[in-house]
Amino acid sequence: MGSNRLSRRDFLRAGGAAAGAAALVPIAGGARAALAAPAASGKTEHVIFVAFAGGVRSRETVGSPNNIPNIMKKIADRGVVCPQMVTANVGHYGATLSMFTGNTEYMGIRENERGDHPTIFEYLRKQKEVPSRKVWLSAGGGTQQINFSYSLHKNYGANYGANIISSDGVFNAEFKDILDQFGRPAMPGEEESSALARLRDGMDADLKKHLTASAAANDAETTRRIEKFILDEISGNTTKITGPGAGDAKTVRVAANIMRVFKPTLLGISLIAADCAHGSFNNYVEVIRRNDEEIGALWDAVQNDPDLKDKTAIFIIPEFGRDKDLNQRNGLDHGDGSDDLRKVALVAAAPEFKKNAVMKQDFQTIDVCPTMCQLLGVKPETAPKSKVMKELWA
Repeated sequence: MGSNRLSRRDFLRAGGAAAGAAALVPIAGGARAALAAPAASGKTEHVIFVAFAGGVRSRETVGSPNNIPNIMKKIADRGVVCPQMVTANVGHYGATLSMFTGNTEYMGIRENERGDHPTIFEYLRKQKEVPSRKVWLSAGGGTQQINFSYSLHKNYGANYGANIISSDGVFNAEFKDILDQFGRPAMPGEEESSALARLRDGMDADLKKHLTASAAANDAETTRRIEKFILDEISGNTTKITGPGAGDAKTVRVAANIMRVFKPTLLGISLIAADCAHGSFNNYVEVIRRNDEEIGALWDAVQNDPDLKDKTAIFIIPEFGRDKDLNQRNGLDHGDGSDDLRKVALVAAAPEFKKNAVMKQDFQTIDVCPTMCQLLGVKPETAPKSKVMKELWA
């Protein structure tokens, strides 16, 4: 890392110190507990993490349950709601990355550099030697979201990153290598070959430039499943989704197909469309409702799959909220420092968690990472300021 990058990071940290100090309030009882090496819970075998990002207030989610009937009835009723998740307003990218790493990430609003702290994907793949085909990130597109897959940490990095798939046809380099392998002689017909060619042409240029192949190789069976998955995506109805929040809807739909085909140990889903709230409150609410519908369909698919039912945990949480009052465009910004901005709601369910419970403690959004790590039996060893939300366990 060059000196320019370090000085910019230092500036951002200094500039955000006041907001960070205000947002990261201590838990009652003193200093945050140090993490011990956890053991896997024994029941959860799969974790789905939905970063419901874009800035989503609790008023329009748990405060307006008619907007999210699927999340409230299908997930919250069999899990927990934590309405006091304290977050730092460090921009969409930094605040969302913070949930993947368990550290408050001070990133510039338009910064496209990877973070310095390992993500939960890296912890899982390195510590448990999980193959890449079992760790996925479904993202709405753009280089910032791609960066959630792995960090620049010297002991982790690209070799332990997640497979990436985007609703806009963005794949990581390993995925492209597989496409190249089975795109030549083994395809059954011209239509399928043409479809794969279009997919390769649509790959994001920045992604091809910056991402390196994963060290883990896929076997022939995995390759065949990937082939079928890609063809299903191209020939299915995912590409036909339009309207407000279409990108998010596609992202969740693609994630549901990943869950169905690959049964991943860890699946991350990164959403962003709610940021349309700056210009339209009504479109923002429509995005929330639409995402709830897609997340409900994803959860239904999990419950209807005997390999996933009663073995899968899910976490759904925004990166931060929005201002208390509407702006002049009848929209919502995020800069007033109110609790509507600083506190968001987590909805989570896991075989080990309490059922139909509301947890009123002040947790932090960065606590989601170590809590997921606990379920998976890994340790977030470079996230000392976050903690496992032990109160969620039954």
